[in-house]
Amino acid sequence: MTRGVSTPDDDPRGGSSGGSSGGPERPRVLVVDDTQEVRDLLVLNLELEGFEVRAACDGQEGLEVALDWQPDVVTLDVVMPRLDGLAALQALRADPRTAAVPVVLVTGRAQAADRAQGEALGADAYLPKPFEPAELVAVVGSLARAGRRGGAGPAGR
Repeated sequence: MTRGVSTPDDDPRGGSSGGSSGGPERPRVLVVDDTQEVRDLLVLNLELEGFEVRAACDGQEGLEVALDWQPDVVTLDVVMPRLDGLAALQALRADPRTAAVPVVLVTGRAQAADRAQGEALGADAYLPKPFEPAELVAVVGSLARAGRRGGAGPAGR
């Protein structure tokens, strides 16, 4: 896929863009959403901005991918089969391997009570659907640049 030229100011890694040879590692984002079209939209927009992206179709699969792949940021839908986004968020926060990974809830549940519940469970950001792709990229990029919760940075990579 051909990508446009980016500058250090718009590169989500915070450095100059570069290929796989010697360039900085691309931030990893795990997208978890049960709606194929939304998942594809999230993945496309993040990949176009230079993120390395993997996707999962529900909270259970998302947990498995997160534990195996160790993303830098996770986006979670709230209403999903098998394991909803709030339960997945609780599980991510409970596991020491993923407790510090920033999480963005990307959901159609936009009531103040829904947002408060997500924040109480440890969500780092809340993006109601429908969303502007530029807003998604900005939120994920900001969390990726800030590193893991508490500023620890990606572990072991």
